[in-house]
Parts: sequence; structure tokens; C-alpha cells
Amino acid sequence: MPAGRESLLRAAGAALSARPWPAVRMVEVAAAAGVSRQTLYNEFGGKDGLGRALVRRAAEEYLDGVDRALAPGPLSLPDADAAGRLAAVAEWTVRAARTRPLVRALLTGGWEPALPAPPPPGTRQALAPGDLARTVRDRAAAALSPEPAWRCELAVRLALSYVIAPGEDAIGDGAAAELLRLLGVPAGPSARPPAQAPPGPRLSAPNRTAGAR
Repeated sequence: MPAGRESLLRAAGAALSARPWPAVRMVEVAAAAGVSRQTLYNEFGGKDGLGRALVRRAAEEYLDGVDRALAPGPLSLPDADAAGRLAAVAEWTVRAARTRPLVRALLTGGWEPALPAPPPPGTRQALAPGDLARTVRDRAAAALSPEPAWRCELAVRLALSYVIAPGEDAIGDGAAAELLRLLGVPAGPSARPPAQAPPGPRLSAPNRTAGAR
């Protein structure tokens, strides 16, 4: 991303962290970035364009964190390492959603009035609720192959449950250890979930009405 555009997005993100999006003024964002208001308009076309760029940036930064969590360690052991990397993805997802309202909205569909509006449905940049979660599941399955996809989906679903209904400590050491226990059994290309567990529905994050807490 060009340095000038990145500095504008950083300034807009700082403004959003200090006040609701409807109260953020383009002239203040431009001044914080050290450019003219016209430069800001030329780059994003207006406040709606700037808001959509912030949403895309939030998604990209979240997925960058997912990729870091999925990266193998220097002393990786296939089965235990796969479980540990899935636990790291779950922990990162909960932490990012807890500290970044745009990530939470992208994962749950709960767009509060204080946030920039998401790209309109049907546009190329549109992100339906659950899109990020499906992307995480697919990236995990690809990075951890031959780890079965159902295990990757289980880790994402557990993380989303904490995003939607957070516990007192989010995913703390105890919950992460339990996830490792659930995911740490030997895996192989022919591994399957327990016979009594029916296949789950397609992964999607439940919608929340705007402004829901």
C-alpha cells in the first residue's frame, strides 16, 4: 500500500477510535495526515470511500494475523503443531474482535451506527457475514494439510462463539489448553469426526442487528 494512502488510513483509524464515524470529519483526517482535504478526496472519493477502505484494511490486517498464527514454528511436530496453530488462530480471532470493532463487525455482521458502513451488497468489495470466517477456515485447511477441514472449522466456530458471547477471560489459558486437547489427537488424510456427530452446516457468523451489544 502506498505510504501516502497508508498514512491517511492510519489517521482515519485514529479518528474512529476517538469518536463515532458520523462525527469524524474529513478535514480533521487530512490535517492529521499532513495533507490537504482535496488530496484526501482525490484518494478515496469521499467519506464513504474512506470508510470502505478502512473496512477492507481491517479485514486485511486480521487475515495477516491469521497467516502469522498459521505459520509453522522452527521445531514443529506435525500433530501437536497443527493443534497449536489452530489454537493460535482462535486466540487471535477473539483478541482482534475484542479490540477492533471493525473486525468484530466483519465476523458477526453487527454493524453499529458508530462504525463506517460496509460495502453495499452486490458490489465487488462486499463482505457478507461469515465471509472472513470461511476464509480463515479455508486458509487453515490449506496451511495444515492433510489436517481435516472439520478440525479447522471447529477451531473457527469456537473462536466465533467467544466473539459473539465473550466469557470473562475470552480464550484464556484454560480454554486454549482444552482446544489443544480436542484438536490434538493424531490426524491423517482419512481422519473423520466422531460417527455420532452429523456434518455441520456451512460456516457463517450469526447476524446481529446494528447497535446490538
